[in-house]
Order: sequence, then structure tokens, then C-alpha cells
Amino acid sequence: MKFAIFMNPQIPGSGWAAEENAKAKRPIGRDVESYQKLLHEVREIAVHADRIGFDALMMTEHHFHSEGFEFSVNPLMFLTDLAARTERILLAPLGLVLPAWDPIRAAEDVALLDHFSKGRLRLGVARGYQNRWMNVLGQRWHAGAARSDGSRSDDRNFDVFGEVLKIMKMAWENDTLRYRSDLLEYEVPSPYDGIEGWPAAEWTRTFGAPGEIDDDGVVRAVSVCPKPYQNPHPELWQPFTVSDRSVIRAAQEGIMPWMFTPNPDDHAAKAKLYQDECAKQGKDYKLGEHTGILKMVGMAGSREEAVSIYGKGMQKDFASFFGPFGYLEVLRTKEDDRYTPISPEKGDFKRMNEVEMALLGGPDDVKRGIQRMLDRMPDLEWFGLFMQGQQGVLPLDTVKRNLELFATKVIPEFQG
Repeated sequence: MKFAIFMNPQIPGSGWAAEENAKAKRPIGRDVESYQKLLHEVREIAVHADRIGFDALMMTEHHFHSEGFEFSVNPLMFLTDLAARTERILLAPLGLVLPAWDPIRAAEDVALLDHFSKGRLRLGVARGYQNRWMNVLGQRWHAGAARSDGSRSDDRNFDVFGEVLKIMKMAWENDTLRYRSDLLEYEVPSPYDGIEGWPAAEWTRTFGAPGEIDDDGVVRAVSVCPKPYQNPHPELWQPFTVSDRSVIRAAQEGIMPWMFTPNPDDHAAKAKLYQDECAKQGKDYKLGEHTGILKMVGMAGSREEAVSIYGKGMQKDFASFFGPFGYLEVLRTKEDDRYTPISPEKGDFKRMNEVEMALLGGPDDVKRGIQRMLDRMPDLEWFGLFMQGQQGVLPLDTVKRNLELFATKVIPEFQG
């Protein structure tokens, strides 16, 4: 098994744990000094994780978060900074929200980071579920936020995601790109019949990619440069694969799913669906292979100590911010009324532990939690620590100590 950390960078002094400071500096997301503190903490954590043996560092993409939470505006640029400070750890935007990007610009930026890191990039691709920013940045494709409800808007987002990814793959895999997308109303070149009057026609005809320009000096295709360091492109990952149709498309596109399904039985069922769909594509994976699961982890000398350190920070911000987006549903148990939404009051560390969304305790407690997953999926490939309620909330030394405990007491039990 391999191990990753997943960060939603949080500006120190934001959120409910520092309510008065966050209000005094409102909007703290535009406070320069506060953002510099975030950069310092994330850099420290990345270098620490690299040194103590974690295999990957993952970071999401969000915009307009004036409140200071989930503050990773451009994960490709952020991870470029971290690539220069680390040596071996894999770096993964989890994920790049494709309906908010131009496919060629995204393909270029991904290729650049792949080169900067010499192949340490793993590319997470996502649909984007937050309407505050997805509706703004996705407007060029008439794509709003993913709602996972099968609505017309959700279908549009789903289709745009697939089309953007298709164009990106074509840009990576082919020396020249010529394509017309009716879905996006996007054409390469533009106009699609050819670009006339390219002044450097002879230069391009001599040194450019074959097929870029014809004998009449008309640009018939473009060459997206550079090609990625990895051939044909970085391995694709996807957060957080919950719906069956997302699991199926991940299998069809060769994407590794990261799942946020707390109960081990539920996760095993999704992993089995992925395994079966991959088999249809000619890829015979063992149960759990090419699959990741994400959980909150807080470690200390004992379970009681871990709960006192991590419990409050995990539950308050998670329930207050993620709850309205429907993430409290991951806390549902068989005893809950199926027609009643899970209330924020139930989003506490006791319930998180109960449904195994969080593993809080000493090393043995955490190891038993991981083993329960392996009992159902013996070949689970990736385990991710979701650092919710840690960076930006707890002292930096506490956060680093949690990672160090996991790296020294847990990882050796399951590595390889």
C-alpha cells in the first residue's frame, strides 16, 4: 500500500477555531500577511512529508474563498512551488476542475509541471461542485457546478468534463491537433478550415510539426508544446468518486478513483464496481488495486488524547462548511431515518469515528482501522490522510507530529 496526504490549505487564524481573528481581518482571504503564513505552513508540511516517507501530496482547486478555507486557488502553480522544495514525493492536484479550464491551456500547464517535477506529477481531474465559482469560471462552456442529481445542468457538467479531457489527451498524445467540438463550440485551429496569412509559413514548414501548415501557407493544425515528461501523460486520478456513473467513467478513461466512502463495506462495493468495469476495458485489477480511499486521521499516545487534540477542529469546520454541500451524508448510519437530512449536530468526532470517516487514536487504533479495509479489499493500493481540521487550525508542530507518528508507527506495517 502507498500513502498520501490530502490538504485543503487553510489560512491560519480563519474558521471557527479563530472566529474573532477571522472577523477582524475579514475578508482574511485577501490579507497578505495571513496568506504568507499559509504558504509557510504548507511548505513546511510538504518538505516534512517528503522526508519522512509519504508517497504523495494532494491538493484541491477552489476559487473565491474569501473566508480562508480550502485556499488552493491554482494547484498546478502551488505544486510547482512545492516541486522545487521536495525531492521524491509525488504531487497531485486533486483535482483540476476541467469544466473551468481551456483544454489546451490546461494541457500545456500540466506538461510544464510534469517537466518541472521530472515525472512526479499525478493529475487529478474533477467536475467542480461549488456553484459560487464554477458558475463563473465555467461560463465559457455554459457549465455550472456538478450536482450529482442527474439534472440537465449536472449532465452538462458531466459532458463538458469528458470533452475537455478528450481534447487534453489529444494534445498530449499527438504531434498535431486538429479538432472541432460541437459540444464546446470550440475548434482547433480557428477558423477550423485553416488560418491564412501566417507570416512565418516557410519557417514552420521547415521546422514545425508535419501537417501544421500546407503548401499554400495555411495553418491546418497546431502542435501543443511541450509534450508531457511522462508518456503519454501523467497518470490520471479522480476525487471523490461516489456515484456509480463516475466510477464507470473512471474505469473507461483509465482514471484511478479516490473514494470518500467511510464504511468499509460501501467502499468495497464501489471498488468491486470499478474492478468489474475495468475488466470490460481489458484491465484485470485485483480488488482495491488502482484505487484509493481517503480518511481523516488524528494520532496521539492514546485515543482519548487524539480526540482531545483533533476532535473539535475536525467537527466544527467540517459540519459548518461541508455540511450544507451534503457531505454530512457520509455520516449516515442504518439507524438514521432515510428521509431526514443529517443535522450538523451529528457531525461530531464520535459519529466520524463510528462510521470510520475518521481514525482517531493511538497507532494501534489507526492500524486496526486500516486493516478493516484490507480485510475487504486485500489489494487496496492507496490510503490518503485528509488533513481536515489540522493545518491552519492546530499548531504546525502538532500537525507535523501527527504525520511523523503515522510515518513511523503505521506505514511500516502496510508498506509494500
